[in-house]
Amino acid sequence: MGKEVQQRPKVNVSSYIHFLLNYRNKFKEQQPNTSLSFKEFSRNCSEKWRSISKHEKAQYEALAELDKARYQEEMMNYRGKKKQRKRDPRAPRRPPSSFLIFCQDHYAQLKRENPDWSVVEVTKASAKMWSMKTEVDKQPYQQRAAFLRATYQEELEVYREQQKARKNLHGLAEN
Repeated sequence: MGKEVQQRPKVNVSSYIHFLLNYRNKFKEQQPNTSLSFKEFSRNCSEKWRSISKHEKAQYEALAELDKARYQEEMMNYRGKKKQRKRDPRAPRRPPSSFLIFCQDHYAQLKRENPDWSVVEVTKASAKMWSMKTEVDKQPYQQRAAFLRATYQEELEVYREQQKARKNLHGLAEN
């Protein structure tokens, strides 16, 4: 099975949010059948928040501090997404597909005919044109793509041989 993805820790909440959650629970207990709109409820909460004493607010601020400490602790243990491996600039680039070659050939023409189109719109038009092409019409693009793939494979073999030689040279230098 695959590795488990570590969930990002839930962000800490403010003292007001702690108060709001507490107030909502008390409101539901006291008046279970009453429903308020969010606007009315938030207005009631903000009025109540302004009217409570500093001592009561201190309790919620202490909860917020504890929550902040919890969040910081969890973030220290959170590894996040793995960074992508950097591409070796000496490595050969993968060749484009027959469709991408077709798009490259027709992009300038479509853009000239429709200067106000975005890249996405030009790509959609190219995709539509490609899907309407017959296999015979696609053949030149497929041949070019096959040639580029073969060239890429040759370049890749040379690159891998060079990598092996570098590693061997590195290994000899360390001994």
